[in-house]
Amino acid sequence: MAGEATVASEARPSFLARNSFLLRRLHSLSGLVPVGAYMVVHLLTNASVLNGVASFQKNVDMIHSLGRALPVVEWVFIFIPLIFHAGYGFVRIYDSQANAAEYPYPKNIRYTLQRISGMVAFVYILFHVAQLHHLGFGQFDAEHATSSAARAIGSGFWMQAWYVVGVLACVYHLANGIWTSGITWGIWTSPAAQRRADYVCWGFGFLVAVIGMSALFGFGTVDVEKARAQEDRMQKARIEQAGEIEEAEAPAAEATKAP
Repeated sequence: MAGEATVASEARPSFLARNSFLLRRLHSLSGLVPVGAYMVVHLLTNASVLNGVASFQKNVDMIHSLGRALPVVEWVFIFIPLIFHAGYGFVRIYDSQANAAEYPYPKNIRYTLQRISGMVAFVYILFHVAQLHHLGFGQFDAEHATSSAARAIGSGFWMQAWYVVGVLACVYHLANGIWTSGITWGIWTSPAAQRRADYVCWGFGFLVAVIGMSALFGFGTVDVEKARAQEDRMQKARIEQAGEIEEAEAPAAEATKAP
């Protein structure tokens, strides 16, 4: 009897195996929304630096206008889905059987590159958060958005090269992930549909890569000292405007209290 119980317990599949179908679809979905969608919005926001210091600062101010709700939004819609996607992604990498070396067919190569790009993207995102986010070293200053980001990203050739590699890894992982998600969700299953999806996903990836590289180019060409001076003037103007609004509201408040 004891031997039968042991055999039965050993034959029982693990939690991951029992819930593989659900976990794979949650993994696929989290990679698209919100993680992938956030990455695109993040790169678009960063690319606004090409329009000048004021444009990028305005976008950053809009994000930080959430105030105390910002950390909640970050954790619920970015960090927790990202942690799940990366964690289960490493489980899948551990269980994967890459054979691109033995059978160098396009799908096998993409299968391997998807996992390599995922690992590179994970390390890059950890570094990026540690370098710029307030959870890490906090080199990014929301009140001096352009100058602080440019100083952090553009600090030497190797840092710039690392950002190029990291962004491109993220873009490839997302674009190719969209293609594989279409198969996972049964959107394109026939060879003809998959070929059409190839064009769409590669076109999307190329567009997002251009946006990402444009953002890095924009930060790389910023004159940090001039940008900081302009940000100081903008910050002073905001403080003066806020003071004028408070002074204007004070008489109005007193008037409402008067009998």
